[in-house]
Amino acid sequence: MGQQAITNTLENAIESNHLAQALLFTGPRGVGKTTCARILAKKINQDGTDQTDEDFAFNIFELDAASNNSVDDIRNLTDQVRIPPQVGKYKVYIIDEVHMLSSSAFNAFLKTLEEPPKHAIFILATTEKHKIIPTILSRCQIFDFKRITVKDIKEHLHDVAKQEGIEAEDDALHVIAQKADGALRDALSIFDRVVSFSGKNLTRKAVTENLNVLDYTYYFAITDLFLANDIPKILLAYDTILSKGFDGHHFVMGLASHFRDIMVCQNQVTIQLLEVGEQVKAMYFEQSQKCDRDFLLEGIELANNCDLKYKTSQNQRLLVELCLMQLASLTAKKKTPVA
Repeated sequence: MGQQAITNTLENAIESNHLAQALLFTGPRGVGKTTCARILAKKINQDGTDQTDEDFAFNIFELDAASNNSVDDIRNLTDQVRIPPQVGKYKVYIIDEVHMLSSSAFNAFLKTLEEPPKHAIFILATTEKHKIIPTILSRCQIFDFKRITVKDIKEHLHDVAKQEGIEAEDDALHVIAQKADGALRDALSIFDRVVSFSGKNLTRKAVTENLNVLDYTYYFAITDLFLANDIPKILLAYDTILSKGFDGHHFVMGLASHFRDIMVCQNQVTIQLLEVGEQVKAMYFEQSQKCDRDFLLEGIELANNCDLKYKTSQNQRLLVELCLMQLASLTAKKKTPVA
């Protein structure tokens, strides 16, 4: 899912019988590398005459290089490679977390990878391509898996919710998709956890509570207080956020992102960069009409400076409160009449 270019390339390679004997799947965690390798391993042996339940399990071998990274493990693998398949055309060897192999194991694997038997196909999967020695990389066809977009993850979660008979708010699924940070596996695990917590009715409130995510309504409310120059209420709002167990550093980073999203919303060209649900997009658009660009730019700079200084500060609460007071004073300067 979300890797259309790779799936098209592999499908065309199978159809035209031009599939390389060594493939390397690389990319961030949870984006479907091992799943794609398993699907490909099954599809390679299908010729259209198979039974629907035929899965060619005897032709697929998986090795977890994280726990089987010695020379002996690779030698056992190369001994198996010589034996042709009993059913189907190919034997497929999936080596997960291949970057964990020791340098001597890599060297033992080189010869087999350079001159593999006609019936053997190797699929290597890794999150850290830079740790694999160049001589292995040069013998593989490399496929770079990208992070899955928030939109794609949200649509997939919507389909899962529908299949499971779960009523899910659009904004609730969006929060989960953003929290997953491009990894579908993480998104599904978060979804499962939240469903266990809230049952068959998934609301944005339940998701933010369960994931301990600072709800965006806080940022909208505090931005309105900045524009009103209401320092006392801002400090009280920040105290409420801290009392709910949220980290000040996390809040400041979120504030900078909130200003960035408002700025993105001010221009029709950049509005597509705003990765939120339709309901929240309307709220961003409304607030973007109240804020001028200078306020947002200075706001991002102040929040960013606070973010940089946070870890080294001796009094972190005071640092954030000073930043909030400076933000509240930005529009007050413009309102002050010149004597």
